[in-house]
Amino acid sequence: MTTDTHTTALELANEDAWFKSSYSGDNGGGGCVSVAPLAGQVGVRDSKQKNGPAFAVPTTAWAAFIHQVHAGHLG
Repeated sequence: MTTDTHTTALELANEDAWFKSSYSGDNGGGGCVSVAPLAGQVGVRDSKQKNGPAFAVPTTAWAAFIHQVHAGHLG
């Protein structure tokens, strides 16, 4: 039997490191995303569920995603 030893984004980032994405807006409880800079990664979580699920993506992937958002390719 193996033990999962992966560290989650919630464990890597202090609460003070998380900030609400400017793309979330103030839409009355809709999709709000918080992000946190990590070593070589960006943590992503639901702003309304601070202790809920979170994940981390490589900074290069996050930068490519943001580029696509800025370019208007994602709606």
